Amino acid sequence: MTKYNIMITETLQLVVEVIAENQTEAEEIVKDNWSNSKYILDADNFTGVQFKTVSENM
Repeated sequence: MTKYNIMITETLQLVVEVIAENQTEAEEIVKDNWSNSKYILDADNFTGVQFKTVSENM
């Protein structure tokens, strides 16, 4: 038997609406709000999962 290390990547997504002067400012506002825990993503925001073998241990 061989041991494998499998990486599990879960994807969470949330669309938020902000008012800003431009796209860069809008992204900064959302980034800052996320950093300050204004947006908490959880299982309700789940959109998918991927499995990938990252190494094989012989």
